Amino acid sequence: MTTTTVTTKGQVVIPAEVRKRMNLKKGTRLLVLEREEEIVLKPITPSYFAKVAGVLQTKGKLTKALLEERAKDRKKEG
Repeated sequence: MTTTTVTTKGQVVIPAEVRKRMNLKKGTRLLVLEREEEIVLKPITPSYFAKVAGVLQTKGKLTKALLEERAKDRKKEG
């Protein structure tokens, strides 16, 4: 088990071996989740977005609405 300490600024150092295993690089954004008495850090990566892509289940309605809105904007600009 690896441990770390919270600084006075609330910062935590993720141990090097964990960063390597999780492929965490400088600038990687992390999602912070609270689960009962746990704090979970999840890297926000392209694979994360791929996993959550179908969560809303809009069946293309949202994409269609966004494309229509963009078309209206282009007409106004052009």
